[in-house]
Amino acid sequence: MSTEKINLDIHRILTLLPHRYPILLVDRVLELEPHKGIKALKNVSINEPYFMGHFPSRPVMPGVLILEALAQTAALLTFSEEPHDPANTLYLFVGIDNARFRRVVEPGDQLILNATFERHKRGIWKFKARAEVDGVVAAEAGLICTIRQTDGDGQ
Repeated sequence: MSTEKINLDIHRILTLLPHRYPILLVDRVLELEPHKGIKALKNVSINEPYFMGHFPSRPVMPGVLILEALAQTAALLTFSEEPHDPANTLYLFVGIDNARFRRVVEPGDQLILNATFERHKRGIWKFKARAEVDGVVAAEAGLICTIRQTDGDGQ
């Protein structure tokens, strides 16, 4: 992916996404090309709250949270193209196609999150998404998302 140099460190990510601890799952954007694709990362730490129960004897990042990290990455790509007011905008998952989990993600892994724009029609955004660890695919899926305006209090 050729990239336009857009710096999205955690401080910028916090201005674009409404998510906060413990559900903010993107630490940094490494590459971003508006209207094309994005590459981000999530450092997977043993301090993540879900590891206490998933699983105490062998901590594994839940697949649904890998998909959520990919959706947040896709949201950052969308917001690079679509001006919005984070206080009055909800970015919602509306569908997942062909989700596959191919590798366990454990504490100490660095999850590389890729989302490629496929199409936008009538308020629905479609992406091809892939999560990797050390160059090995951990999960992949087609993501379908939408943007909804709220009245500022999440309604």
